[in-house]
Amino acid sequence: MAGPDTTTPQASTHARRALGSVGPVRLGVLDIGSNTVHLLLVDAHHGAAPIPASKLKIPLRLAEHLTAAGDVDDAAVSTLVDFIRRSQVLAEDMGASEVMAFATSAIRDAGNGDAVLRRVRDETGLSIDVLSGEDEARITFLAVRRWYGWSTGRLLVMDIGGGSLELACGLDEEPDVAVSVPLGAGRLTRSHLTSDPPAKEQVREVRRLARAQIAEVAGRIRRFGEPRLTAATSKTFRQLARIAGAAPSSEGIYVQRILTLDDVSATVTRLASMSAQERSTIPGVSEGRAGQLLAGAIVAEAAMELLEIPRLSICPWALREGVILQRMDVMPT
Repeated sequence: MAGPDTTTPQASTHARRALGSVGPVRLGVLDIGSNTVHLLLVDAHHGAAPIPASKLKIPLRLAEHLTAAGDVDDAAVSTLVDFIRRSQVLAEDMGASEVMAFATSAIRDAGNGDAVLRRVRDETGLSIDVLSGEDEARITFLAVRRWYGWSTGRLLVMDIGGGSLELACGLDEEPDVAVSVPLGAGRLTRSHLTSDPPAKEQVREVRRLARAQIAEVAGRIRRFGEPRLTAATSKTFRQLARIAGAAPSSEGIYVQRILTLDDVSATVTRLASMSAQERSTIPGVSEGRAGQLLAGAIVAEAAMELLEIPRLSICPWALREGVILQRMDVMPT
């Protein structure tokens, strides 16, 4: 399998500026996910890579604030509204001309998702787009394609979030197939890994469930041919790569980071015998994600084995960048 293109988006930015393209505008994207709510501000213009300018985030964990009826509770919605107001102030202070907001599985799956969106709109004036799982996979694929470039050929992208696993593959910027499976690291931890450390029977059940659900979609992915590059996004994959010895985030986004199936399998065995607190002491593992990292590792192992992926590259761009790139594509040149 070929390695990734070493041409960076930054080089493309400098080239277009040299040609006298329109100067950048500052855009914001607000990502309301299952684990965190994250505002990213970037300087962007058509045909160039978005350059991060500022960010703000909180570990709200909406999926853990559900009532017995499956609704997001009032306290979590109030916290979300407060954070959005803070984000709007920051975006205004930083000169952002536009803030795009989207939500993923936590709001998509909540029984009162529509009511949450109405309250946010009424109290902040911000409209939030709810992405389908397939949209998540498709937009993330666009970001990864732009990062690595056309020379990678057929591309397979994996993303493990709090609520779902996204898979997409293709030759172009629009994937041939994009699927979403309800195998998020947070979802599986809450539903199956209920003891700490988890019981062996719980780990086996998560492994069985992950493999059964991935097997149902693996044929759709594989029938388009073997990818020349497989890339992964998301905090789960980044932390697994860091455990396996990849460079820390402090070394920057242009350092190549690789994760092998052998490393993932070894990490699953290691994490399964540890408590969440013990996992949080591993370099590269955040305390907030330590509890759900085992579930994410089990899903990663299952996906790599069933799709016959011995190694993959960690891509620094993901869904947020994809949303920004889509917006940039329709900006005037």
